[in-house]
Amino acid sequence: MGNHKLRGKDLKNINYETDKAKSLAIDIMSMHYKHYTKQEKLKVLLDVKNNPEHYLSDPILGVLASEFTCRSLKSKKEVQLLKAPGEFKVFGRKHIADQTYQQMDLAMSLPIAERGALMPDAHMGYGLPIGGVLATRNAVVPYGVGLDIGCRMSLSLFDIAPGYLKRKNYQFKMALKERTCFGSGGVLSIQQDHEILDRKEFTTTPLLRQLHGKAVKQLGTSGSGNHFVEFGEVELVDGHDFGMPLGKYLGLLSHSGSRGLGAGIARHYTGIAREKCLLPNYAQHFAWLNLDTEEGMEYWMAMNLAGDYAKACHDQIHRHLCKYLGIKPVATVENHHNFAWKEKIETGETLVIHRKGATPAGKGVLGIIPGSMTATGYIVRGKGEQSSLSSASHGAGRKMSRAQAKNSYTKSALKKVLSKAGVSLIGGGIDEAPIAYKDLDEVMASQTDLVDVIGRFTPKIVRMDKA
Repeated sequence: MGNHKLRGKDLKNINYETDKAKSLAIDIMSMHYKHYTKQEKLKVLLDVKNNPEHYLSDPILGVLASEFTCRSLKSKKEVQLLKAPGEFKVFGRKHIADQTYQQMDLAMSLPIAERGALMPDAHMGYGLPIGGVLATRNAVVPYGVGLDIGCRMSLSLFDIAPGYLKRKNYQFKMALKERTCFGSGGVLSIQQDHEILDRKEFTTTPLLRQLHGKAVKQLGTSGSGNHFVEFGEVELVDGHDFGMPLGKYLGLLSHSGSRGLGAGIARHYTGIAREKCLLPNYAQHFAWLNLDTEEGMEYWMAMNLAGDYAKACHDQIHRHLCKYLGIKPVATVENHHNFAWKEKIETGETLVIHRKGATPAGKGVLGIIPGSMTATGYIVRGKGEQSSLSSASHGAGRKMSRAQAKNSYTKSALKKVLSKAGVSLIGGGIDEAPIAYKDLDEVMASQTDLVDVIGRFTPKIVRMDKA
């Protein structure tokens, strides 16, 4: 491994001139590219230097790429941030780390920022915090939406007692193994067909034409990380919205987004935004596009297409599983996060509401706030609270990074937790262990002004990536 270690003279040979660029390069390579050879590392670093615009939105290499773009942008006029950030409403301040709060402060320093809010599950993200809500006037921040555009929750409710799941445990596990697929390289083996693939938007820009093939391959699949498809027990405590008696039912819950389509759109338009909107280096993730520009209108169209594609993926997942098991849902609940909407606020004006990892909670709007792989989640009805911009949390929120979770937990400990909860896990990793997340009940107690609880979902068979 010693031969793979980079030194300053190696970087000087590929024209890394500043100490900061060299230091960043060495740190990034040692932390994230430790299994690469020295030659492979230098190849990556040379490409970042020669083509920094391709890496600006990369979560690992973006900070290094910005070192090579900021110098060339100095001749252009830089956008000035507000001297004092605008105020924003915080729900569950005790659950939120100072760094997350400071990140939202930075968002509210944007000259386009009108209103903001932090949900009790908020934690650090790229650009807008996850759990952050930002209202702007006639402008959209691609990284205020995020890479996984239109990530969403989808719940199918069946008029079947949950005991059926226990009796047919093997069949339900096989359904998840054979009819779901996770990760960037996975493709379902069954025939895929959906009207979303024929949408005319796919022919309107070179980018969307290029991404169409990936959308075809990934239809009906799920992402990695905290994305899941799971069967469990639904307990309705208010059946008004479903026209069903109170009680316990079988449920199917999925969490995933727009896959490679959304990521490709996000990276492309974030790069354009950074070229058009020259923010200080530390704020570049907040670069925006005005919606009356060609690029802004293109992004808005592409974002909405990605959101519809995410819904189509969930529809396919639920359809395939129901067909395999011979069951039919009697009700559904679904909602986006990682999206931007044009919405009227209480003053009557229309703003662009970015919800990065936040659930829409307009008055009477149904949503799902899930727990971890063992924790009970909630079916909710929004109250339309204006101070939160009609939003609520989208989950419990992480309290540990993935690396921290891996370093502080073991597979055997996770197995014990799963066994105690009566949960069967297919795939999944220690980085998604329940210990990595905040207590959802405490998070829910911090947002009683935002939503009413009308049901609960308790996972029993969970499928995630790494199966």
